[in-house]
Amino acid sequence: MSSYIIAIDQSTSATKALLFDGQCRLLARADKEHRQYYPQTGWVEHDADEIYHNMVEVIRDVADHAPMAADRSSAWSIAITNQRETAVVWDKTTGKPISNAVVWQDTRGAGLCRQLLADGKGPMVMERAGLLIDPNFSASGVAWLLDHVPGAREAAQRGDLLMGTIDTWLIWKLTGGRVHATDTTNASRTMLFNIHTMQWDDDLLALFNIPRTMMPEVKPCDAVYGETTCEGLFAAPIPVAGVLGDSHGALVGQMCFSPGSGKVTYGTGSSVMVNIGEEPLPAPEGLVTSVAFSAFGKTWYGYEGNIYSTGATLKWLADQMKMVGHPREMEQEATSVPDSGGVYIVPAFSGLGAPWWKNDVKGAVFGLTFATTRAHFLRAALESIAYQIKDLVDAMTRATGAPLREIAADGGPTKNHFLMQFQADLLQTPIVCTEVEDASALGAVIMCGFATGLWHSFDDVAPLRKITQVIGPQPDDHATLYAGWREAVKQLIKN
Repeated sequence: MSSYIIAIDQSTSATKALLFDGQCRLLARADKEHRQYYPQTGWVEHDADEIYHNMVEVIRDVADHAPMAADRSSAWSIAITNQRETAVVWDKTTGKPISNAVVWQDTRGAGLCRQLLADGKGPMVMERAGLLIDPNFSASGVAWLLDHVPGAREAAQRGDLLMGTIDTWLIWKLTGGRVHATDTTNASRTMLFNIHTMQWDDDLLALFNIPRTMMPEVKPCDAVYGETTCEGLFAAPIPVAGVLGDSHGALVGQMCFSPGSGKVTYGTGSSVMVNIGEEPLPAPEGLVTSVAFSAFGKTWYGYEGNIYSTGATLKWLADQMKMVGHPREMEQEATSVPDSGGVYIVPAFSGLGAPWWKNDVKGAVFGLTFATTRAHFLRAALESIAYQIKDLVDAMTRATGAPLREIAADGGPTKNHFLMQFQADLLQTPIVCTEVEDASALGAVIMCGFATGLWHSFDDVAPLRKITQVIGPQPDDHATLYAGWREAVKQLIKN
């Protein structure tokens, strides 16, 4: 019997369905963007119902238009990888969210986070959750909803409300409300999960005043979560199996199974993650420790740093500033000038993430002169992505005492040759790009295959990684350029 896996890649900007066969070959894909809501400065929201309906639509698209669409007797399954930290709270009886989802970029929980830091709670949260207290993580946004949506606090105390990251919401919807569950990687990004006990932590829940009754069951990444017909698309229920957050999915999809291997995901924001093995070691300053992935009854951990705005910066330049029609048009114009003309863009649209963790600053541009052109501006935007990645890689290499052998890269911006070469030069480290652009989806497929018995070990899937190019660093000296970036960030922070 043939096996087909539909991987759902639910990102900050869109929902994709990617159809893979049992050899991890991509057969079909469909995607649909969802609306971004910005009701107040610093607030970012998504309509959780819209995301679910979009997911069903793209699943139907790939299932109906694939060559084997009629072969519904095959072994089909659905895997999920998702934008992390974005939180949904809903009524368990009606199935309706009490508000739009609070997106990971949202800073409405910053006041609570500042108060907890002032109260000296930072060390406890870092020790148990592996995370810095920051509104980027789910807890403060959920606490805000309970305190500000009329009737929410009372409903939560009665046990009428459920919460979850986007994976939890989609699983609950797909299974008709029968399964309220998440995986260990998404749980580890909430600020409510103890990465040592691998359980929801009562003290962390109390810190944010979130009832334990709201929390989903936590399962390993390689579990079968439930069954679905996907709104009647399949005549018989198929398994929902293999779930993990998008950055963790990319780590698995890039086959970073051994300690010391790492990846960069270039998406709306960007994540640098390095596998540190089976012990949750304390993170170096400015970084966090998360569950990297869990499979075969074991858990691997990772150092990670998250950048809030990378691809989002390019999208902003195209959609709102109208400097280009599409981000893919930026490379040609950016390379029409030899450098950025001294322009530095610090894209702190939702504050600065790792390693700075300053959520109260706003984006800024430094170095403008009358000689500045649109090309300089676009080049500076691309360079800002590489500079932010270097900030994180440098912090990791200082902690490990050794440079990374290579960086596995995935995401749409990897198609920008200028950016990839500039990144390699800046890091003086090879950038490895693989055949599958959507490494997060491939990671979910791998975990789904483990859950359903398609593969039985990391060695079974390692040969599926196909490298398309290795971008070696050129000996250009970028130290002066990078020093200018650091100075721009310091000016923004002190102002």
